[in-house]
Amino acid sequence: MLELDLVLNALVAGLLLGGFYAAVTVGISISFGILDIVNIAHPAFIILGSYVAYLANAAFGIDPIVVGILALPIFYALGAAIYQVYFLAFEKRGQDSLRGLAFFFGLLFITEVGLILAFGVDYRYVNAVYMDRSLDLGILQIPLRMLVPCLVSLLMLAVLQLLLTRTFIGRAVMAVAQDQVALQLMAADPVKIRRIAFAASIATCAMAGAFLIVIQPIEPSIGREYIGRVFAICVLGGLGSLPGTLIGAMLLGVVESMTATFYGPSWAPAVGFGLLLITLAVRPAGLFGR
Repeated sequence: MLELDLVLNALVAGLLLGGFYAAVTVGISISFGILDIVNIAHPAFIILGSYVAYLANAAFGIDPIVVGILALPIFYALGAAIYQVYFLAFEKRGQDSLRGLAFFFGLLFITEVGLILAFGVDYRYVNAVYMDRSLDLGILQIPLRMLVPCLVSLLMLAVLQLLLTRTFIGRAVMAVAQDQVALQLMAADPVKIRRIAFAASIATCAMAGAFLIVIQPIEPSIGREYIGRVFAICVLGGLGSLPGTLIGAMLLGVVESMTATFYGPSWAPAVGFGLLLITLAVRPAGLFGR
């Protein structure tokens, strides 16, 4: 019975962790999977979102996830500005490969150093009414600090999927990676569409950052832990597929949770990336790749 308890709780914890991983990765699925922009600074913007949630929570007592929702337009505008600089400096000149990657590396370090100068390296945390509570379902103990971010993350992914598949802008975003000439024939500006999509990818960082600081305390350099993981999930699920991102994130979350429970947390990343390698060997396009 004890073994069954461990397995079920590890499974549920993995699914909840996967929901969080999906929120962290969805922006990369848009920028890298659809737009082919290797935004290596994405986790740094997530940490920036965490600090925005921390400041509002410490000053006004606002729930971190509510702060994440309120910060969406700010991060959208930030993403649009970053893309405009990236386009003028690199894409317009046809230098958006190696030099563009260096640009995002620079943003990563500038953001991290700026946060260190502003907040130091001490861990910061937030307070919310649900953070110290759990949902008791007999042998299952579900912490609300994991459940609430997971549920809101699923809602966010559902909204994004509807926008990408049911609106003209969404279909244009999906088309811009396949045939820009055909998109222009439909009277749509590919640069504008790419800017909207990239801005949306950065906007998701506001929500993911709020989820992160609810789940655990944060400090400026903690985003480095997610750089490899977000790209791994994006590739595992299939480039540009939001359902694939969710399935890949859930799968990785369950594998990491099971490994950490029965073999120790130090083995979890290795097993997770081993799963990625096996999947790519069997299906190079990922689980839901085109």
